Formats: sequence, C-alpha cells, structure tokens
Amino acid sequence: MARHGLAPVTALVSGAQRTRETWEQVAVELSTPPVAAYDERLYNAGGGAILKVLKQAGGSAATLLVIAHNPGLHDLARTLIASGDVEWREQLNERLPTAGLVVIDFAVEDWSKLHAHAGRLERFVTPRSLAEANRV
Repeated sequence: MARHGLAPVTALVSGAQRTRETWEQVAVELSTPPVAAYDERLYNAGGGAILKVLKQAGGSAATLLVIAHNPGLHDLARTLIASGDVEWREQLNERLPTAGLVVIDFAVEDWSKLHAHAGRLERFVTPRSLAEANRV
C-alpha cells in the first residue's frame, strides 16, 4: 500500500484481535497512518451490515480502509463493484483471500450515499499475486 501511495484517511477496523493485529502491521508501513476506529459492528458482519457501517462512519473521508472479515467483505466488494479490470473482477468473484486487498474507486464524495454497483475496481492484490511479483 505504501509503495503505491495507497494511504487511507480513515481506517475502520473490526474489534477482533486478528484485525487489530493486521491494522498494526499495516499502520507501521504507512508514513502517516490514520487513527483506527475500532467498530464491533464489523465483527463477522455480512456485506449489508458492513455497508451500513461505511455509510454511517465514513463521513467525507477521501479514502477509507476497512479491515474486517469474510465472507462479509467478499460479499460487499462484489456488491459494490460495477466496472474495472475484467480479470481482477473474475478473480474476486471466485475468492477474496485472507490479507487480500481490494481497491474500489467511487464517484460519491459522501459515504452515506454509497450504494450497490457504485464503484470501479482499481486493484485486486492477493498474497499469491505479491509472491509472484516478487519472484520476477
């Protein structure tokens, strides 16, 4: 994320221990990490429940990082994406692995206006794709 200039303004993190640990590992790599907002509603939430949290807690943040759980995050990503790289979309439809990163660009400036099929898939990074890129 840091190498590609993906710096969130806000981080919404499930209150679970493993998501907190994930955020701590991400935060140390960012030059100016935001303070994380830990939200218990994200714990094992479905896609619709996560969307509700984003709409309520996202405010007007230009970039938002969500660290939560599958299958909810996977369902949400598939629901939000309307366009983007076809190969990435097909891969994401199949699976969002642990530690996967989905970058979605939205035309909306206010998270409360977020809705299904509002986004464009900008990146889909998996641990496997990182390993393959590092071998080259």
